[in-house]
Amino acid sequence: MGSLGFWRIAQADPEWIAAVDPDGTEHTAGDLLARANRLVHGLRDLGLAPGDGICGLVPNGVDSLTLYLAAMQAGWYYTPINWHLTGPEIGYIVADSEAKALFVHERYGEEGLRGAEEARISRDRCFSFGTVTWLNGEQRPDGEQRPDGRPWRPVADLTEGRPDTLPADRTAGATMHYTSGTTGKPKGVRRPLSGLDPDDGAELMTFLLGLFGMTPGRPNAHLVTSPNYHTAVTQFGGTALHMGHTLVYMDKWDAEETLRLCERYRVTNSHMVPTHFKRLLALPDEIRREYDLSSLKWMIHAAAPCPVPVKQQMLEWWGDVVYEYYAATEGGGTIATPEDWKKHPGTVGKAWPISELLIVDDDLNEVPRGTPGTIYMKMMGVRFEYKGDPAKTEANRLAVGVGARRGVGENTDYFTVGDIGYLDDDGFLFLCDRKADMIISGGANIYPAEIENELLIHPKIADVAVFGIPDDEWGEQIKAVIEPAPGVAPGPELAEEILASLNGRLSKMKWPKSIDFIEEMPREPNGKLLKRKLRDPYWEGRDRAI
Repeated sequence: MGSLGFWRIAQADPEWIAAVDPDGTEHTAGDLLARANRLVHGLRDLGLAPGDGICGLVPNGVDSLTLYLAAMQAGWYYTPINWHLTGPEIGYIVADSEAKALFVHERYGEEGLRGAEEARISRDRCFSFGTVTWLNGEQRPDGEQRPDGRPWRPVADLTEGRPDTLPADRTAGATMHYTSGTTGKPKGVRRPLSGLDPDDGAELMTFLLGLFGMTPGRPNAHLVTSPNYHTAVTQFGGTALHMGHTLVYMDKWDAEETLRLCERYRVTNSHMVPTHFKRLLALPDEIRREYDLSSLKWMIHAAAPCPVPVKQQMLEWWGDVVYEYYAATEGGGTIATPEDWKKHPGTVGKAWPISELLIVDDDLNEVPRGTPGTIYMKMMGVRFEYKGDPAKTEANRLAVGVGARRGVGENTDYFTVGDIGYLDDDGFLFLCDRKADMIISGGANIYPAEIENELLIHPKIADVAVFGIPDDEWGEQIKAVIEPAPGVAPGPELAEEILASLNGRLSKMKWPKSIDFIEEMPREPNGKLLKRKLRDPYWEGRDRAI
């Protein structure tokens, strides 16, 4: 302990460029430290105490980073909110998190103020980056509410005139991210506060990136490719900063811009998703060859299964710098080094040294190696709760009986997020699919991810989703929805060509029975496929087995 943590590093080297905004504006560590300190003093004057929470509806960049750094040294919970949500969805999170202050960027002002009204948070606790104007409840003839002319309090209300020195009685805070809400309302994943000195807590966080062999200090730069409201983006970016790496923010992901930024800032590490890889590989060869990527060392990916050929092509292009992991907001996980993956193609890795894996059947009995089952994980020293939902917290944890049979006693901390997978003889984990996405056709379990991975290899496919739709004879049949590659015309001929490409690679029982085409696949910016939007219309008025 004693050398890492943003606050220590910033005091020792205030001229270090700690972050670069999407518009290219560079921010020194000293400036960022002063901003975060002033914000802590301002919020304390508002009455915030350790254990309280703040919410931010703010785009990638230094504004959101300031909120994070303030909370992390004042013992608060910081909840970054998905800026694609509607006002009522935002309001639910603000209210459920019991936020004592809400920060909204003017880019998201319309939905942000709807969220504030929905949450009924006091107006004197709502702050804006830029201009956000309150509504007065009256409506125009077109149905829109009229602004009442009163702006939200600018963040400057909290920071101007406040000291830029480190606040007294500093204590480590935490992030509280909300699950995506695949069933019911999203829930905040809340962990007990550690009570540690913020820098000591930050230094402990660096253990995560140390698993990938990542080293602290300069010159290192971390490219933030996805929205900051995702757990992994916050954790990987924040941890890189605490190791002394410069954060380079992207506002909206673009394949060639990624390469340009990697060359411009000599990026050494990033967090990406397989969709990024697919679109990077789709760039013309002359563009791919144009950029110097020799600085890359730890390009880490997760969030969705990566087709084996896609991963192979990325390793061939970038070299042995592509690392993979599997984890959950709740904790625990695996890691696959480039060497591991080459020996076990398709794996998402072995359990972290502080994590354990358990694969069980529907009766919660541990299954043999090589047999798919529900994946449970645990992480040493880490417990969590779904805020305000003890029933869901316990439902996602393993039954006491199974824990006792494995000799771990009654206080087992194994949990699941509903994924299906298996362990090979060497203990490497392979993912099959989400349990909720599994197709049961004629009594056989079919995993859409396997089919999607085979389809994605086709050069005329940009993106694909496979799911089950009702079938009166078989229970479910396989449907594929495909986003054609740019310039490719959809239609029956393309569908036939795609199906023919599966011959000899995938058993015909797994072939899609029908193919639809779509202009753009509904994905979150972190690569997560919103499969429900595609699947649900087929099941209206009918019950699925899963």
